[in-house]
Amino acid sequence: MIIMRKGASREEITSVVNDLKAHGLGADVSTGEIRTVIGIIGDETKISATHLETLPGVKEVRLIETPYKLINREYSTLFDGKAESRIVKIGKVEIGSARPVFMAGPCAIESKDQLMTIAEGVKSAGAHILRGGVFKPRSSVHSFQGLGSTDESAREALGWLREAGDKYDMPVVTEVRGESQVKIVAEYADVLQVGSRNMYNQDLLIQVARTGKPVLLKRHFGASIEEFLSFAEYLAASGNKDIILCERGIVPVGRGKSFTRYTLDLQAVPVVQKETYLPIIVDPSHAAGRRDLVMTMSLAAIAAGASGLEIEVHHNAKEARCDGQQMITVSEMGYLIEACRRLSESLQPFRMTGMGDKCIN
Repeated sequence: MIIMRKGASREEITSVVNDLKAHGLGADVSTGEIRTVIGIIGDETKISATHLETLPGVKEVRLIETPYKLINREYSTLFDGKAESRIVKIGKVEIGSARPVFMAGPCAIESKDQLMTIAEGVKSAGAHILRGGVFKPRSSVHSFQGLGSTDESAREALGWLREAGDKYDMPVVTEVRGESQVKIVAEYADVLQVGSRNMYNQDLLIQVARTGKPVLLKRHFGASIEEFLSFAEYLAASGNKDIILCERGIVPVGRGKSFTRYTLDLQAVPVVQKETYLPIIVDPSHAAGRRDLVMTMSLAAIAAGASGLEIEVHHNAKEARCDGQQMITVSEMGYLIEACRRLSESLQPFRMTGMGDKCIN
C-alpha cells in the first residue's frame, strides 16, 4: 500500500494511480480524516517500492503481509485512525452497528401465498430483512431446485420477493447461483448472496461486486478463515466494499453418528472482526440442520459478537420442499429475536469497555 503525505494534492494522487495503471495494476484509493492510502491491486512484482517512493506526494510504501489487503483492519487504520467496523447500509437497515440485524424467510420460495404469509410473519416477529431462495444449489439433481429453472419462472418468483419486501417494508436478499443470473437478480434484490458452494467462484464474485449492490458472502464449509477473507478480497478489489460476511458452519471432524449438519465455527466471528473491518453475521439454520438447535446457536452467535443472523422460517415446515427440518416457526422467530436483542443489550457495556480484548491479551 502507498501512504500519501498529509495534504497530498489531488493531482499527486491521480499521478500515482496513473503510474500504477501504466504498469498494468489497479488502485484502491481510500481517503480518510488522517491521510490518503492507495492499495495496489494485482501482481505487485510488476513495480518496485523504490520507484513508488520517488513519486511526488508519496510518504512511504508499506507491505501488508496478508492476501486480503484491502479488507484488512491494518489497511483501514492508516486512513481512518478509529478503524471502526464498516456499517453496510441497506435502505434503513444498518449491518455492523451495535444492534444485531435479523434476516429471515423460507429456504426456498415455493409460491406467492407461501412467501407473503411468511413475510408478514417474520416482519411482525421483528425481522429486518426478508430472505428467500429462487435459485437453489442442491447436492442432489433430483431435489427441488427452486423456481428459477427458467427465466420466466425466475422473474415471477423474484417479482414476488420484491413485492413482499415492498409490502412489508423490508429489503430483500436472495442467492445468485451462477454468472448468468447476476443481472436478473440485481434487478429485484437489495442484497446479492453468494452461497458457500460458490465462495471460490472468482468470476461470479467479480460480476456480483460490479453490480454495486451489497454482497452477502458465505464461508465455504471446507474453507479456512484465510481463504474466506481472501475470496472476500475479490469483491473489494472489484470496487465493492459493501460486503457482509457469513459464518454458516464447516465440515465436522472425526467419525461417528452425525448429530448436526455442520459444525458452527463461532470462533470465526471474533477472529474475523480482528482481521477485517467488515461485518460478519451467522447462519445457524444451515449449520445445525435441526430446528431445535437454532435458538441456542443464535444466542451463542450474538454472544460471540455477530452483527446479525440469517434464519430460515416457514409457516408449515412439515410441507416445505427444501430443508424443512431446520426451519423454525414465526412464533419461534419472535422469541428468538427478543432473546437475542436482550442478550446483545446486556453485553454492550462489556464490549464498550474493551474487556473482551483485555481478557484475550
